[in-house]
Amino acid sequence: MRWIYAFSGEAELAAFARARDFEGDRLDYLTVYGSRLLDVAVPALGVPGGVVLDVAGRLPMLFPPVRGIVPDSVALDAGAGAGAVSGGGF
Repeated sequence: MRWIYAFSGEAELAAFARARDFEGDRLDYLTVYGSRLLDVAVPALGVPGGVVLDVAGRLPMLFPPVRGIVPDSVALDAGAGAGAVSGGGF
């Protein structure tokens, strides 16, 4: 399982870099829409994956690879019936 780290702004990215003891003087990043991450980047991983938003911030959010968040073709619970709750953790 893979996770794509995403950030809502430069301050959140900087907080993540500090938490990871980043020592460089420059940190490159790419600005994209969140829907593009979920609809294009997650399926391109080739393995189950989701998105973590602002992982080192005050209000981190987790978007797991399940129906309704990522495309059904890469959702871990795609085989579950409508309304079914999948057991197990991520």
